[in-house]
Amino acid sequence: MKVLEWAKEKLNWAKARLAEPLTLKAKLVITVLLLVIVGGGGTIAYKFYDFTQNNPKFCVGCHLMQEAYDSWAKSEHKKLNCHDCHHLTIPEQNQLLISFVMHRPTKVPARHGKVIVGSHTCNECHTSEKAPRINTSLFHAKHVYMEQLECTYCHGEVKEDKSGLHRFLPTEKFCLKCHAGKAVHGEGMGGLACLNCHTDRTRDLKPGRKKCLYCHSNDENIRKELREDATMDVRYFAPDQSTIKKATKIVFDEKAPMQFYCYECHKPHTQGKVKPTSEHCLTCHAQIPKIGKHKAHLAMDMQCKHYHKPHLWKVTEASAKKTCSQCHEYRSPKSFL
Repeated sequence: MKVLEWAKEKLNWAKARLAEPLTLKAKLVITVLLLVIVGGGGTIAYKFYDFTQNNPKFCVGCHLMQEAYDSWAKSEHKKLNCHDCHHLTIPEQNQLLISFVMHRPTKVPARHGKVIVGSHTCNECHTSEKAPRINTSLFHAKHVYMEQLECTYCHGEVKEDKSGLHRFLPTEKFCLKCHAGKAVHGEGMGGLACLNCHTDRTRDLKPGRKKCLYCHSNDENIRKELREDATMDVRYFAPDQSTIKKATKIVFDEKAPMQFYCYECHKPHTQGKVKPTSEHCLTCHAQIPKIGKHKAHLAMDMQCKHYHKPHLWKVTEASAKKTCSQCHEYRSPKSFL
């Protein structure tokens, strides 16, 4: 009973004091307290929102995200926040939170090819000055804008063992996912990445002559030109020095009779056609057996390239003295016709 009486007494005292007019000092104290409560609460709320929406460490709060966080921290996008690419609605975020709390999953569910980050998100940066622009690249013009492929179909392939997670550079032979049967055959070329040959400098993306000469020439100026070019050429998957050193070196004459792309004779995607034989030459030069002594030489299974030095093609008197005299006495190339 004494406690109730004490409480009533204190309550009546408080009512009496509140009924009295507030002094200036009291008003200032109340105002300051309200400002502290509102300002402090607002600051805490903002800090919490900023942490959850803009700090990647919030994402790693879920133990399942540690692997993703570690790979992101070493990636090309390490200066971006998770939410710059991964846009979740409030309901989706709550759904993830409830799933984590209620079900306690031990691994991230398989995505089964689901597009997690759409191309429209990538384009926000990669078609402006914020990041390297893809809208000036012929590779992207073909695959993104014409074929309508999602960026993550080539960039960011994640395998079962989680390798490739947040690795945005495509794998060396990622093109084979679509271009089946286009594996490379040939001496020393089997291990090359697709971009070692295919180029952003030609409209059909097939290798131009200088792309081949990057390895097959002793001219360092060609390699320097491609390295300094603004296209994708040799920016990624550039052949290493050992590969360049092993490659057969050729001498190409800008005045040689045939000025076409290397791939018109060399077929690295077709077994047995990396180095053309006389049979391949005759698919274009069908009339040659009817001219001069060609028929007699072809009948002896002689190869065109043994006498027509590849990439120069003309049989000169100097080359004839060296090659023709191996079988018979020297005769002028003019007498051959």
